Amino acid sequence: MEVIILPSAAEVGRVAAAKIASRVTEKPTAVIGLATGSSPQGIYADLKRRVDAGELSFALARGFALDEYLGIPADHPQSYLSVIRRDVVEPLGFNPDRVHVPDGRAADPEFAARSYDSAIAAAGGVDIQILGIGANGHIGFNEPTSSFASRTRVKTLAPQTREDNSRFFDSLDQVPTHCMTQGLGTILDARELLLVAQGDGKAHAIAAAVEGPLSSFVPASALQLHEHATVIVDEAAATGLKLSDYYRYTYRSKPHWQLFDRD
Repeated sequence: MEVIILPSAAEVGRVAAAKIASRVTEKPTAVIGLATGSSPQGIYADLKRRVDAGELSFALARGFALDEYLGIPADHPQSYLSVIRRDVVEPLGFNPDRVHVPDGRAADPEFAARSYDSAIAAAGGVDIQILGIGANGHIGFNEPTSSFASRTRVKTLAPQTREDNSRFFDSLDQVPTHCMTQGLGTILDARELLLVAQGDGKAHAIAAAVEGPLSSFVPASALQLHEHATVIVDEAAATGLKLSDYYRYTYRSKPHWQLFDRD
């Protein structure tokens, strides 16, 4: 696992976007795992800058969203179908037919979940998966005690997760209680994982995921099992890390051939 500590949230977005841009430049048909929420917004903003400048194109790329609320109307502004279309597909110029979101409105959610994993496999697997992290250590909607072998499935949202997400709704009562999410096993199948976090509210979760024991109580600790996982955080989110000086040193000392983020 590589841990990169940067001075600001804006730098987190820029460096993470540079990594994704590098992968898409190498492989224009890359399959991108797409996250929602506040954490990846800086990534999408910087990718849009690159697209608008003619430096990058997602026209041939594919996308698979991490999760979706269960039972929420497709046209609800906070359905992830709407969010992905608004924040990713339209500004980045994806072909809408090549971007997929779990079907939270399916008559048979279990079948829809299995079909989603099959669709990822049929696309050749995810090349780089964008991840945020919840204050309780969840990634996707894999709440604490999720199995590391889990696949896309229906989950009950933890009270803290619903409370955290209530800022996107008019009230807590409007936040759905269930979701469909890629499982930890599905996420770990991606060739590369890229987790970003900003702010001191994520500091405890980042420390537990990066330096704590491998534990289902901290679903993001599953990244410790992955061969190519990168965690990019700002100084505030890094305050709980014991080896922060080492992470800064290794990032400064990277050889030229490993650099992807120096504009």
